Amino acid sequence: MVSHHAALIYTMVLVSAADRNMTDAELHQIGEIITGLPIFRDYNNQSLSSTTASCAELLDDENGLDKALELIGAALPERLRETAYALACDVAAADGRVVVEESRMLELIRDRLDIDSLIAAAIERGARARFATL
Repeated sequence: MVSHHAALIYTMVLVSAADRNMTDAELHQIGEIITGLPIFRDYNNQSLSSTTASCAELLDDENGLDKALELIGAALPERLRETAYALACDVAAADGRVVVEESRMLELIRDRLDIDSLIAAAIERGARARFATL
């Protein structure tokens, strides 16, 4: 079992790493989320490196993705599941494009967290709106 903080961070890392290219924009967005959102007020930012490293280590294991998704689902209370999906969408949108691998990862997260399709669509549309450029 991991903390709700770790589960949220794992969710963001899964999306960022889905295409095997964690961009500077995605990493910057993860940092902004952790330093700026109320859910992370009581998170020790000094733990970020070890949390992301433990996620990466888990993903290297056989069936690591399934294990990570299982940990995320078990650690997040119902009221944080939409938050986790919103954070994942923000990280995916941060570099201005969502590639197929990220879309697939979002789908896996959405399914594992049992996010209603209409709610997911609204969250996704909100992320597109927040990260739109000319």
